[in-house]
Amino acid sequence: MATRQLQQQITVDDQPVLVIRSARRTRTVSADQVAGTLRLRVPLRLSQREVEKHARAFQKKLSQRAARKPRSDADLLERARALSTRYLDGVPQPESVNWSAQQHQRWGSTTSTTGTIRLSWRLREMPVWVQDSVLVHELAHLIEPGHGPRFKALTAKYPRTAEADAFLAGVSWADHHSP
Repeated sequence: MATRQLQQQITVDDQPVLVIRSARRTRTVSADQVAGTLRLRVPLRLSQREVEKHARAFQKKLSQRAARKPRSDADLLERARALSTRYLDGVPQPESVNWSAQQHQRWGSTTSTTGTIRLSWRLREMPVWVQDSVLVHELAHLIEPGHGPRFKALTAKYPRTAEADAFLAGVSWADHHSP
């Protein structure tokens, strides 16, 4: 006997969520993450409001877990490619993305001729959404070298760009004004 399942792609707080509704499932909700997308398994009859509530709870849990464990260079490359696909139509494809202990003034840098992106090691302890914003910024440089209107339009596709810029401006201010 086949179990009835329905799949639905939704967006919760600007994040993609694949909802898998199952007639077999009666009470429990489970989640995992596949290629940057939250996959939520829920009972068939769970309301949309409850689905969104569970999605937010799991997003928060996954974000907290990710914040505790610094990303490796391989994780950065995978994340950069996922962000490229999601926000920049998959056009920029970096060859490598690495943490750099030699960047003290910049948050990131890009060598467009080699497709290499470097992020300051200081970002490792910052929230994941700040790291993602810097990654999108550097990915945009693989398309547009300057900081003109086209570049700004590309970086604005990431929904937390302004918030991350403000966060980093605060960190920079504190760095320059601490004793």
